[in-house]
Amino acid sequence: MPYLTDAREIRAIVAGYTQATTLWIDTEVADYKSRNPRLSLIQVLDDPDDMSGDRVYLLDVLDQPDLVANFVEKIMVSTNIEKVFHNASFDVKLLGNKQAKNITCTLEIAKKIPYHLLPVQNYQLQSLATLLCNFNNIDKQEQSSNWGRRPLSEEQIEYAYLDCIYLAQIHRRLLDLQIESNPDPATVDITAINSRFSQIEEQWKLLNSEYEHLQEQLKKAMQAQNISETSTYKLTSHQRKVVKVQFSELSNLVQNQDISLDFPVTLTQKLQKDLGENLEQLSVDIEENTYLRLTLKNQDDS
Repeated sequence: MPYLTDAREIRAIVAGYTQATTLWIDTEVADYKSRNPRLSLIQVLDDPDDMSGDRVYLLDVLDQPDLVANFVEKIMVSTNIEKVFHNASFDVKLLGNKQAKNITCTLEIAKKIPYHLLPVQNYQLQSLATLLCNFNNIDKQEQSSNWGRRPLSEEQIEYAYLDCIYLAQIHRRLLDLQIESNPDPATVDITAINSRFSQIEEQWKLLNSEYEHLQEQLKKAMQAQNISETSTYKLTSHQRKVVKVQFSELSNLVQNQDISLDFPVTLTQKLQKDLGENLEQLSVDIEENTYLRLTLKNQDDS
């Protein structure tokens, strides 16, 4: 985990990164809750096989805007280098913002993985590293430490380089899950999917029935016993007011008051039937969509 503070060394290592195809990057920010956050460290890993931290470089750029600008120019705006971040929108704001190109965000990838493949309650780096890569006892205490202080403590330096290792391993696993969750529909084993779907459907019906039943029981019990919270749930109430009016009255009002209500109305099958030939007098837009639905076959059809 080389920790670089010399400007010449930092520029040299950044120049070397211009030959990379993928970089795993993290940042540490001083005064990040203020209106003027300051970039403190840029951590970069160029070898996802490195688990020791030897290939993680910590670039100290605190109050050195020229070094940040050089990193943006050489790395962030390059379309040839994939830059992988977790919660990229936060880091990229301080690293070129809209100039940045070819950005990959593991947070966004994780959110698109189906829950049954990635059953996490949140998508924080710590949670993903634990579930996907079996990194346990991750200490995030230094995340909120003073990154504007120099010298940095050993704990801060260790924390900074470890996040890059977690990031690279998480990225690898998420790419595998992406493939697993989006197989080629032209080549998948339909028999195997059919069997599993049938099995899951029966389990789902049972669980969904129990879920809805218990949910109603819990709501009624909490209301009856005047309990607003349990160890896991909160009971809140919402009032919704629906205003209804006869369409003929609304039509007359619009005509008399010169009110514009120029919006499309979806005509139900019944309305279309009631209008009959009068439908031809209207300027209608017709949308046709195809929907696929699975239905359970009658056993006699098999």
